[in-house]
Amino acid sequence: MNIKITGLLLASFILLFNALDAKTKKRAAHKTTAGTSMARGQIVYTNVCLACHMADGGGVPNMNPPLINTTYVLGNKAALIKIVLHGFKEDVEINGKTYSNTMAPHDNLNDRQIADVLTYVRRSFGNKASAVKATDVSKERTVGIK
Repeated sequence: MNIKITGLLLASFILLFNALDAKTKKRAAHKTTAGTSMARGQIVYTNVCLACHMADGGGVPNMNPPLINTTYVLGNKAALIKIVLHGFKEDVEINGKTYSNTMAPHDNLNDRQIADVLTYVRRSFGNKASAVKATDVSKERTVGIK
């Protein structure tokens, strides 16, 4: 009788341990993916965006708009993706200041790079917005083809 109970307890412990271990690995994989996207996005930002929008995301007065707490960055993902893909040629007013420098299109970046850099921007510089997925970018890129 004791051997049966001990065996059942041991089997229950093993099943419980395996379930907890699988849940922990799943959480770690999600954090790594999110962290990896941010790291990749920071690299793209440094190589492509930093010269105009500056290291702190503050932009350049009267030329390049800030990326800090603006509706362009925190708002509609599709509109933000379109700006990166197709560029931006309009004067824009943000917080009472006008910015007028033309942004070149960055359609040479692949969907993952655009998603990563926009995720980085939407979650950096004090911003707290949702991630952008490569499928979001792909959808907007396809819309531009039609």
